[in-house]
Amino acid sequence: MSTSRAARRLGPFVGLIIIFLGGVLLNGQIFLSLYNQLNVLGRVSIIALPAVGMTLVIITAGIDLSIGSLLSLSTVACAMLLMERSWTRATSLTVPIFILFAMLVGYYLGNQLLSHTGFDRRKSRLAGVIVGLVLAATGGLWCGSQVSTGFSTIAVLLTVPVLGMFLGAISGLIIAKGKIQPFIVTLGMMSAAVGLAKFIAGKGGQIHPVYYQAAGYTAEGTAHVAPRSFDMLSGYLSILGVKIFPVTALFFLAAVLIVHFTLTRLRFGRHIYAIGGNEETARLSGINVDRVKTLVYGFCGGLSALAGVLYCASYTQGKPDAGATWELDAIAAVVIGGTSLMGGRGTVIGTMAGVMILGYLGNILNLQEVPSEVQDILKGVIIVGAVLVQEGTLLRWLQGIRSKHPA
Repeated sequence: MSTSRAARRLGPFVGLIIIFLGGVLLNGQIFLSLYNQLNVLGRVSIIALPAVGMTLVIITAGIDLSIGSLLSLSTVACAMLLMERSWTRATSLTVPIFILFAMLVGYYLGNQLLSHTGFDRRKSRLAGVIVGLVLAATGGLWCGSQVSTGFSTIAVLLTVPVLGMFLGAISGLIIAKGKIQPFIVTLGMMSAAVGLAKFIAGKGGQIHPVYYQAAGYTAEGTAHVAPRSFDMLSGYLSILGVKIFPVTALFFLAAVLIVHFTLTRLRFGRHIYAIGGNEETARLSGINVDRVKTLVYGFCGGLSALAGVLYCASYTQGKPDAGATWELDAIAAVVIGGTSLMGGRGTVIGTMAGVMILGYLGNILNLQEVPSEVQDILKGVIIVGAVLVQEGTLLRWLQGIRSKHPA
Protein backbone atom coordinates (compact mmCIF):
# COMPACT_ATOMS: atom_id res chain seq x y z
CA MET A 1 0.00 0.00 0.00
CA SER A 2 1.47 3.37 -1.03
CA THR A 3 2.07 6.14 1.47
CA SER A 4 -0.64 8.36 0.01
CA ARG A 5 -3.13 5.49 -0.05
CA ALA A 6 -2.33 4.61 3.55
CA ALA A 7 -2.84 8.24 4.53
CA ARG A 8 -6.26 8.25 2.87
CA ARG A 9 -7.30 5.02 4.56
CA LEU A 10 -6.00 5.72 8.05
CA GLY A 11 -6.23 9.52 8.09
CA PRO A 12 -9.86 9.75 9.31
CA PHE A 13 -9.25 7.33 12.18
CA VAL A 14 -6.00 9.02 13.21
CA GLY A 15 -7.86 12.33 13.14
CA LEU A 16 -10.67 10.89 15.26
CA ILE A 17 -8.18 9.65 17.87
CA ILE A 18 -6.45 13.03 17.97
CA ILE A 19 -9.76 14.90 18.36
CA PHE A 20 -10.86 12.50 21.12
CA LEU A 21 -7.59 12.88 23.02
CA GLY A 22 -7.85 16.64 22.64
CA GLY A 23 -11.30 16.52 24.22
CA VAL A 24 -9.94 14.51 27.12
CA LEU A 25 -7.05 16.92 27.72
CA LEU A 26 -9.19 20.04 27.47
CA ASN A 27 -12.33 18.95 29.31
CA GLY A 28 -11.39 15.85 31.29
CA GLN A 29 -14.20 14.03 33.05
CA ILE A 30 -16.92 16.21 31.55
CA PHE A 31 -15.96 15.09 28.05
CA LEU A 32 -15.59 11.44 29.07
CA SER A 33 -18.85 11.30 31.01
CA LEU A 34 -21.45 8.83 29.76
CA TYR A 35 -24.00 11.62 29.45
CA ASN A 36 -21.74 13.66 27.16
CA GLN A 37 -20.75 10.69 25.01
CA LEU A 38 -24.37 9.62 24.52
CA ASN A 39 -25.36 13.21 23.77
CA VAL A 40 -22.72 13.48 21.03
CA LEU A 41 -23.70 10.13 19.50
CA GLY A 42 -27.40 10.98 19.56
CA ARG A 43 -26.88 14.39 17.95
CA VAL A 44 -24.60 13.22 15.15
CA SER A 45 -26.74 10.18 14.28
CA ILE A 46 -29.39 12.30 12.55
CA ILE A 47 -26.98 14.15 10.23
CA ALA A 48 -25.09 10.86 9.78
CA LEU A 49 -27.96 9.27 7.85
CA PRO A 50 -27.81 11.74 4.92
CA ALA A 51 -24.00 11.47 5.07
CA VAL A 52 -24.23 7.71 4.57
CA GLY A 53 -26.37 8.24 1.48
CA MET A 54 -24.08 11.03 0.28
CA THR A 55 -21.16 8.57 0.42
CA LEU A 56 -22.73 6.47 -2.33
CA VAL A 57 -23.53 9.54 -4.41
CA ILE A 58 -19.99 10.94 -4.19
CA ILE A 59 -18.43 7.56 -4.98
CA THR A 60 -20.34 7.68 -8.29
CA ALA A 61 -18.65 11.10 -8.86
CA GLY A 62 -21.90 12.93 -8.11
CA ILE A 63 -23.17 15.36 -5.51
CA ASP A 64 -26.56 15.89 -3.87
CA LEU A 65 -27.32 19.40 -2.64
CA SER A 66 -30.98 18.62 -1.94
CA ILE A 67 -30.64 16.41 1.13
CA GLY A 68 -31.12 19.27 3.61
CA SER A 69 -34.27 20.40 1.83
CA LEU A 70 -35.63 16.85 1.63
CA LEU A 71 -35.03 16.55 5.38
CA SER A 72 -36.94 19.79 5.96
CA LEU A 73 -39.84 18.62 3.79
CA SER A 74 -39.92 15.32 5.66
CA THR A 75 -40.13 16.95 9.08
CA VAL A 76 -43.19 18.94 7.99
CA ALA A 77 -44.86 15.92 6.36
CA CYS A 78 -44.14 13.77 9.41
CA ALA A 79 -45.52 16.29 11.91
CA MET A 80 -48.68 16.86 9.90
CA LEU A 81 -49.31 13.15 9.37
CA LEU A 82 -48.98 12.55 13.10
CA MET A 83 -51.10 15.48 14.30
CA GLU A 84 -53.79 16.04 11.67
CA ARG A 85 -57.00 14.00 11.55
CA SER A 86 -58.14 14.79 8.02
CA TRP A 87 -56.77 14.92 4.49
CA THR A 88 -54.21 17.69 4.25
CA ARG A 89 -51.58 18.74 1.74
CA ALA A 90 -49.16 16.41 3.51
CA THR A 91 -51.37 13.34 3.07
CA SER A 92 -52.26 14.37 -0.49
CA LEU A 93 -48.55 14.38 -1.31
CA THR A 94 -47.31 11.42 0.72
CA VAL A 95 -50.05 8.82 0.28
CA PRO A 96 -50.19 8.76 -3.57
CA ILE A 97 -46.39 8.46 -3.72
CA PHE A 98 -46.51 5.58 -1.24
CA ILE A 99 -49.20 3.85 -3.32
CA LEU A 100 -47.09 4.27 -6.46
CA PHE A 101 -44.06 2.88 -4.63
CA ALA A 102 -46.05 -0.14 -3.46
CA MET A 103 -47.20 -0.75 -7.04
CA LEU A 104 -43.65 -0.63 -8.40
CA VAL A 105 -42.34 -2.94 -5.68
CA GLY A 106 -45.18 -5.39 -6.31
CA TYR A 107 -44.56 -5.33 -10.06
CA TYR A 108 -40.86 -5.99 -9.59
CA LEU A 109 -41.39 -8.84 -7.12
CA GLY A 110 -44.10 -10.53 -9.16
CA ASN A 111 -42.16 -10.17 -12.40
CA GLN A 112 -38.89 -11.45 -10.93
CA LEU A 113 -40.52 -14.34 -9.10
CA LEU A 114 -42.13 -15.84 -12.20
CA SER A 115 -39.28 -15.01 -14.57
CA HIS A 116 -36.97 -17.15 -12.43
CA THR A 117 -39.39 -20.09 -12.40
CA GLY A 118 -39.46 -20.61 -16.18
CA PHE A 119 -42.49 -18.53 -17.20
CA ASP A 120 -42.27 -16.48 -20.37
CA ARG A 121 -41.82 -12.70 -20.22
CA ARG A 122 -45.46 -11.89 -20.99
CA LYS A 123 -46.83 -13.99 -18.13
CA SER A 124 -44.17 -12.67 -15.77
CA ARG A 125 -45.12 -9.08 -16.55
CA LEU A 126 -48.81 -9.85 -16.12
CA ALA A 127 -48.09 -11.38 -12.72
CA GLY A 128 -46.07 -8.31 -11.81
CA VAL A 129 -48.96 -6.02 -12.74
CA ILE A 130 -51.40 -8.08 -10.64
CA VAL A 131 -49.13 -8.18 -7.59
CA GLY A 132 -48.42 -4.47 -8.00
CA LEU A 133 -52.10 -3.57 -8.08
CA VAL A 134 -52.80 -5.72 -5.02
CA LEU A 135 -50.00 -4.10 -3.03
CA ALA A 136 -51.04 -0.63 -4.19
CA ALA A 137 -54.66 -1.23 -3.14
CA THR A 138 -53.54 -2.64 0.20
CA GLY A 139 -51.21 0.29 0.81
CA GLY A 140 -53.89 2.80 -0.14
CA LEU A 141 -56.48 1.27 2.19
CA TRP A 142 -53.98 1.09 5.01
CA CYS A 143 -52.96 4.73 4.62
CA GLY A 144 -56.60 5.78 4.33
CA SER A 145 -57.39 4.07 7.62
CA GLN A 146 -54.62 6.09 9.31
CA VAL A 147 -55.97 9.51 8.36
CA SER A 148 -58.87 9.74 10.80
CA THR A 149 -56.78 8.67 13.81
CA GLY A 150 -53.45 10.20 12.86
CA PHE A 151 -50.58 8.21 11.39
CA SER A 152 -48.85 5.71 13.65
CA THR A 153 -45.10 5.58 14.25
CA ILE A 154 -44.71 2.65 11.85
CA ALA A 155 -46.77 4.49 9.24
CA VAL A 156 -44.56 7.60 9.22
CA LEU A 157 -41.42 5.45 9.25
CA LEU A 158 -42.66 3.80 6.06
CA THR A 159 -44.38 6.58 4.16
CA VAL A 160 -42.13 9.58 4.80
CA PRO A 161 -38.84 7.92 3.73
CA VAL A 162 -40.62 6.77 0.56
CA LEU A 163 -41.40 10.43 -0.16
CA GLY A 164 -37.71 11.31 0.09
CA MET A 165 -36.75 8.26 -1.93
CA PHE A 166 -39.17 9.24 -4.70
CA LEU A 167 -37.84 12.80 -4.98
CA GLY A 168 -34.25 11.63 -4.79
CA ALA A 169 -34.88 9.09 -7.54
CA ILE A 170 -36.33 11.86 -9.72
CA SER A 171 -33.05 13.76 -9.37
CA GLY A 172 -31.08 10.63 -10.21
CA LEU A 173 -33.23 9.87 -13.22
CA ILE A 174 -32.85 13.39 -14.62
CA ILE A 175 -29.08 13.25 -14.06
CA ALA A 176 -28.79 9.85 -15.73
CA LYS A 177 -31.17 10.29 -18.66
CA GLY A 178 -30.64 14.00 -19.26
CA LYS A 179 -26.84 13.85 -18.94
CA ILE A 180 -26.99 16.95 -16.75
CA GLN A 181 -24.47 17.82 -14.05
CA PRO A 182 -25.61 16.58 -10.60
CA PHE A 183 -24.81 19.99 -9.12
CA ILE A 184 -27.42 21.68 -11.30
CA VAL A 185 -30.14 19.05 -10.91
CA THR A 186 -29.87 18.72 -7.14
CA LEU A 187 -29.65 22.49 -6.76
CA GLY A 188 -32.99 22.69 -8.54
CA MET A 189 -34.41 19.93 -6.35
CA MET A 190 -33.13 21.77 -3.27
CA SER A 191 -35.12 24.86 -4.22
CA ALA A 192 -38.19 22.84 -5.20
CA ALA A 193 -38.19 20.82 -1.96
CA VAL A 194 -37.95 23.97 0.17
CA GLY A 195 -40.87 25.49 -1.70
CA LEU A 196 -42.85 22.28 -1.36
CA ALA A 197 -42.15 22.17 2.38
CA LYS A 198 -43.45 25.71 2.80
CA PHE A 199 -46.47 24.98 0.62
CA ILE A 200 -47.68 21.93 2.53
CA ALA A 201 -46.89 23.62 5.86
CA GLY A 202 -49.16 26.53 4.92
CA LYS A 203 -49.07 30.20 5.90
CA GLY A 204 -45.76 30.76 4.19
CA GLY A 205 -44.01 27.94 6.03
CA GLN A 206 -45.38 27.73 9.56
CA ILE A 207 -43.88 25.37 12.14
CA HIS A 208 -46.01 22.33 13.02
CA PRO A 209 -45.46 21.22 16.64
CA VAL A 210 -45.83 17.63 17.82
CA TYR A 211 -47.52 17.04 21.17
CA TYR A 212 -47.61 13.98 23.43
CA GLN A 213 -50.28 13.06 25.94
CA ALA A 214 -47.71 11.47 28.22
CA ALA A 215 -45.75 14.72 28.42
CA GLY A 216 -48.86 16.61 29.48
CA TYR A 217 -49.15 18.67 26.30
CA THR A 218 -52.18 19.26 24.15
CA ALA A 219 -52.43 21.40 21.06
CA GLU A 220 -54.32 24.64 21.47
CA GLY A 221 -57.99 24.10 20.77
CA THR A 222 -57.67 20.37 20.06
CA ALA A 223 -56.88 17.12 21.83
CA HIS A 224 -54.82 15.67 19.00
CA VAL A 225 -51.59 14.07 20.18
CA ALA A 226 -48.90 11.91 18.63
CA PRO A 227 -48.44 8.27 19.73
CA ARG A 228 -46.11 7.79 22.66
CA SER A 229 -44.07 5.33 20.63
CA PHE A 230 -42.98 8.15 18.33
CA ASP A 231 -41.41 9.96 21.26
CA MET A 232 -39.35 6.83 21.92
CA LEU A 233 -37.46 7.41 18.65
CA SER A 234 -35.65 10.26 20.40
CA GLY A 235 -35.00 8.26 23.55
CA TYR A 236 -32.39 5.79 24.77
CA LEU A 237 -32.08 2.08 25.24
CA SER A 238 -31.76 1.49 28.98
CA ILE A 239 -30.65 -1.30 31.28
CA LEU A 240 -31.83 -1.11 34.89
CA GLY A 241 -32.73 2.52 34.34
CA VAL A 242 -29.29 3.45 32.97
CA LYS A 243 -29.18 4.96 29.49
CA ILE A 244 -26.76 3.02 27.31
CA PHE A 245 -27.49 3.88 23.67
CA PRO A 246 -29.52 6.47 21.70
CA VAL A 247 -32.29 5.02 19.52
CA THR A 248 -31.30 7.34 16.67
CA ALA A 249 -27.85 5.73 16.66
CA LEU A 250 -29.47 2.36 15.92
CA PHE A 251 -30.74 3.73 12.63
CA PHE A 252 -27.31 5.19 11.91
CA LEU A 253 -25.49 1.91 12.57
CA ALA A 254 -28.05 -0.08 10.58
CA ALA A 255 -27.55 2.25 7.59
CA VAL A 256 -23.76 1.94 7.87
CA LEU A 257 -23.91 -1.88 7.99
CA ILE A 258 -26.27 -2.08 5.01
CA VAL A 259 -24.17 0.26 2.88
CA HIS A 260 -20.89 -1.38 3.93
CA PHE A 261 -22.26 -4.81 3.00
CA THR A 262 -23.52 -3.44 -0.32
CA LEU A 263 -20.20 -1.83 -1.24
CA THR A 264 -18.03 -4.77 -0.20
CA ARG A 265 -20.13 -7.85 -0.93
CA LEU A 266 -22.70 -7.13 -3.63
CA ARG A 267 -22.36 -6.65 -7.37
CA PHE A 268 -24.33 -3.43 -7.06
CA GLY A 269 -21.56 -2.01 -4.86
CA ARG A 270 -18.91 -2.89 -7.44
CA HIS A 271 -21.01 -1.13 -10.05
CA ILE A 272 -21.07 2.02 -7.91
CA TYR A 273 -17.27 2.07 -7.71
CA ALA A 274 -16.95 1.32 -11.42
CA ILE A 275 -19.19 4.24 -12.39
CA GLY A 276 -17.22 6.61 -10.20
CA GLY A 277 -13.94 5.35 -11.60
CA ASN A 278 -14.90 5.72 -15.25
CA GLU A 279 -18.54 6.01 -16.23
CA GLU A 280 -18.03 5.38 -19.94
CA THR A 281 -15.98 2.25 -19.31
CA ALA A 282 -18.63 1.02 -16.88
CA ARG A 283 -21.34 1.58 -19.48
CA LEU A 284 -19.38 -0.27 -22.17
CA SER A 285 -18.81 -3.18 -19.78
CA GLY A 286 -22.57 -3.73 -19.54
CA ILE A 287 -23.41 -1.90 -16.31
CA ASN A 288 -26.81 -0.21 -16.33
CA VAL A 289 -25.43 3.17 -15.31
CA ASP A 290 -28.78 4.96 -15.43
CA ARG A 291 -30.42 2.48 -13.09
CA VAL A 292 -27.54 2.53 -10.62
CA LYS A 293 -27.53 6.33 -10.46
CA THR A 294 -31.30 6.49 -10.01
CA LEU A 295 -31.17 3.97 -7.16
CA VAL A 296 -28.24 5.69 -5.47
CA TYR A 297 -29.89 9.12 -5.46
CA GLY A 298 -33.17 7.54 -4.39
CA PHE A 299 -31.46 5.79 -1.48
CA CYS A 300 -29.79 9.05 -0.45
CA GLY A 301 -33.15 10.83 -0.53
CA GLY A 302 -34.75 8.05 1.52
CA LEU A 303 -32.10 8.30 4.24
CA SER A 304 -32.49 12.09 4.29
CA ALA A 305 -36.24 11.71 4.80
CA LEU A 306 -35.67 9.12 7.54
CA ALA A 307 -33.39 11.65 9.23
CA GLY A 308 -36.29 14.11 8.96
CA VAL A 309 -38.54 11.71 10.88
CA LEU A 310 -35.91 11.36 13.61
CA TYR A 311 -35.47 15.14 13.69
CA CYS A 312 -39.22 15.54 14.14
CA ALA A 313 -39.14 13.08 17.05
CA SER A 314 -36.11 14.72 18.67
CA TYR A 315 -37.20 18.35 18.35
CA THR A 316 -41.00 17.74 18.39
CA GLN A 317 -41.70 19.89 15.37
CA GLY A 318 -41.92 19.96 11.62
CA LYS A 319 -39.96 22.93 10.32
CA PRO A 320 -39.68 23.96 6.64
CA ASP A 321 -36.07 25.06 7.08
CA ALA A 322 -34.97 22.41 9.57
CA GLY A 323 -32.29 21.00 7.27
CA ALA A 324 -30.81 24.28 6.04
CA THR A 325 -27.07 23.79 5.28
CA TRP A 326 -27.20 20.15 6.44
CA GLU A 327 -26.00 19.10 2.99
CA LEU A 328 -22.74 20.92 3.72
CA ASP A 329 -22.25 18.99 6.97
CA ALA A 330 -22.95 15.72 5.18
CA ILE A 331 -20.48 16.51 2.41
CA ALA A 332 -17.91 17.55 5.02
CA ALA A 333 -18.28 14.25 6.89
CA VAL A 334 -17.90 12.25 3.67
CA VAL A 335 -14.81 14.19 2.55
CA ILE A 336 -13.17 14.05 5.99
CA GLY A 337 -13.89 10.31 5.96
CA GLY A 338 -11.66 9.85 2.93
CA THR A 339 -14.13 9.61 0.05
CA SER A 340 -12.75 11.29 -3.07
CA LEU A 341 -14.83 14.04 -4.63
CA MET A 342 -13.59 12.77 -8.00
CA GLY A 343 -15.47 9.50 -7.44
CA GLY A 344 -14.50 5.84 -7.48
CA ARG A 345 -12.94 5.79 -4.02
CA GLY A 346 -14.29 5.84 -0.48
CA THR A 347 -15.83 3.82 2.34
CA VAL A 348 -18.84 4.28 4.56
CA ILE A 349 -16.71 3.33 7.59
CA GLY A 350 -14.57 6.37 6.81
CA THR A 351 -17.72 8.48 6.64
CA MET A 352 -18.70 7.21 10.09
CA ALA A 353 -15.31 8.40 11.37
CA GLY A 354 -15.84 11.75 9.63
CA VAL A 355 -19.23 12.16 11.29
CA MET A 356 -17.75 11.46 14.72
CA ILE A 357 -14.87 13.90 14.08
CA LEU A 358 -17.34 16.70 13.36
CA GLY A 359 -19.47 15.68 16.33
CA TYR A 360 -16.60 15.62 18.80
CA LEU A 361 -15.12 18.83 17.40
CA GLY A 362 -18.41 20.67 17.87
CA ASN A 363 -18.79 19.22 21.36
CA ILE A 364 -15.28 20.23 22.43
CA LEU A 365 -15.69 23.76 21.08
CA ASN A 366 -19.06 24.11 22.82
CA LEU A 367 -17.56 22.95 26.11
CA GLN A 368 -14.82 25.54 25.62
CA GLU A 369 -17.51 28.16 24.86
CA VAL A 370 -15.99 28.98 21.48
CA PRO A 371 -18.28 31.26 19.40
CA SER A 372 -20.24 29.58 16.61
CA GLU A 373 -18.61 31.70 13.90
CA VAL A 374 -15.15 30.50 14.99
CA GLN A 375 -16.44 26.93 14.91
CA ASP A 376 -17.52 27.41 11.29
CA ILE A 377 -14.05 28.72 10.40
CA LEU A 378 -12.36 25.71 11.99
CA LYS A 379 -14.75 23.35 10.22
CA GLY A 380 -13.87 24.93 6.88
CA VAL A 381 -10.14 24.60 7.58
CA ILE A 382 -10.57 20.92 8.47
CA ILE A 383 -12.54 20.21 5.29
CA VAL A 384 -9.89 21.80 3.07
CA GLY A 385 -7.13 20.01 4.97
CA ALA A 386 -8.92 16.68 4.57
CA VAL A 387 -9.17 17.17 0.80
CA LEU A 388 -5.47 18.04 0.60
CA VAL A 389 -4.58 14.87 2.49
CA GLN A 390 -6.85 12.45 0.64
CA GLU A 391 -5.83 13.70 -2.81
CA GLY A 392 -2.15 13.47 -1.87
CA THR A 393 -1.62 17.17 -2.50
CA LEU A 394 -0.26 17.89 0.98
CA LEU A 395 2.19 14.97 0.75
CA ARG A 396 3.44 16.18 -2.64
CA TRP A 397 3.95 19.68 -1.22
CA LEU A 398 5.97 18.30 1.68
CA GLN A 399 8.04 16.12 -0.64
CA GLY A 400 8.70 19.13 -2.89
CA ILE A 401 9.84 21.23 0.07
CA ARG A 402 12.06 18.40 1.27
CA SER A 403 13.70 17.99 -2.15
CA LYS A 404 14.43 21.73 -2.36
CA HIS A 405 15.71 21.97 1.20
CA PRO A 406 17.33 18.61 2.11
CA ALA A 407 18.82 19.99 5.30
